[in-house]
Amino acid sequence: MSRRSRTKAAEVPAQGAAAARCTVSVCRGCCCGTPKVPRLDHAAQLAELRAGLAEVATVRPVPCLDACEHANVVVVQPSAEGRRAGGRPVWLGLVNDRDASADITAWIAAGGPGLAEMPAILDLYAFSPSRRVREQLDS
Repeated sequence: MSRRSRTKAAEVPAQGAAAARCTVSVCRGCCCGTPKVPRLDHAAQLAELRAGLAEVATVRPVPCLDACEHANVVVVQPSAEGRRAGGRPVWLGLVNDRDASADITAWIAAGGPGLAEMPAILDLYAFSPSRRVREQLDS
């Protein structure tokens, strides 16, 4: 086994464990998570997502996702099971109130992309970023 193969093999369990859950990336870059989005307690939003999803998803703040016109941006990546069922990452923008965060939490708790139908109300928040922007999250 080459050194490269051993390195890849050593990484698989850690990645596999994380992939078993949905991953929720909460943008906290140049516009998201800043006073540029007024009347929203950004720290509380992140804390509520983490608390509400602690058992079913990994919630992580990420640097700017370059979709500033949609601030605050949340990306829900499917679990491994959800991906096998056809689920793909869902980009949600203008997540600027507690009700939107609660709707996202309920959907992910039910299974998220590929396993549970996205509530119709979240259609109002869904958007498709450019391919370049999507690739930044995958790297």
